[in-house]
Amino acid sequence: MTQTPLTLTLVGGPTAVIDYAGLRLLTDPTFDAPGTYDGGIPLHKLVGPALGVDEVGEVDVVLLSHDQHPDNLDGAGRAFLPRAGVVLSTPEAAERIDGVLGLTPWQTHRHGDVEIAAVPALHGPEGAEALSGTVTGFVLRAPGEPVVYVSGDNASVALVEEIARRVGRIDVAVLFAGAANVGRFGDADLTLNARTAVAAARALGDAVIVPVHAEGWHHFTETRERLVREFGYAGLADRLRVPEAGTPLVLRP
Repeated sequence: MTQTPLTLTLVGGPTAVIDYAGLRLLTDPTFDAPGTYDGGIPLHKLVGPALGVDEVGEVDVVLLSHDQHPDNLDGAGRAFLPRAGVVLSTPEAAERIDGVLGLTPWQTHRHGDVEIAAVPALHGPEGAEALSGTVTGFVLRAPGEPVVYVSGDNASVALVEEIARRVGRIDVAVLFAGAANVGRFGDADLTLNARTAVAAARALGDAVIVPVHAEGWHHFTETRERLVREFGYAGLADRLRVPEAGTPLVLRP
């Protein structure tokens, strides 16, 4: 396969278009306008998407880390799912949403020349699954292309270390950051914070780090500026690529 440009376009929150090996992939679709999602713990969306559904266009594969929280799959995102060629997520999501293909950790799905593997993720501290539910990350591979890791809503550095050991070289890591915290587990965050994102980056060798899901919601307890400073103080600033919403970020020419 001839290597093609690897490009990420942040839509907002966890939602990004990834152009990879001739495929157009979309992470965790969220296209609603700002507003409040009522529930056991209300979530407040502060910023709308930089791109609308029509601007995103056709999508070959949706990588859905989980379906149970509206900051990862909202109303407009659910309506979008049937437009995608394939929707990959957890087995639990497949039970709840028609047309979703559920993958267990390390199970793979091939779409053309691209192999997509589900990888473990933990949405909070140890034991969080009982309250937060099951989530998944993904690893993309294709002949002649960089290896891409998409963390999903994962807070565990230990799982990142396990993924790095098992996968081997990872060229680009899309990390869901922002230190999401709704108080359910006290001071323990639901996603990576600046400090644990640095630890994850170190576990990933020399991978380029692209933070997403780090802005736009009230329950994110750290800013992207804090993340940038933390990477700078850790001597890892040269590995961090911060996307601007709506603007394609070329990661590999």
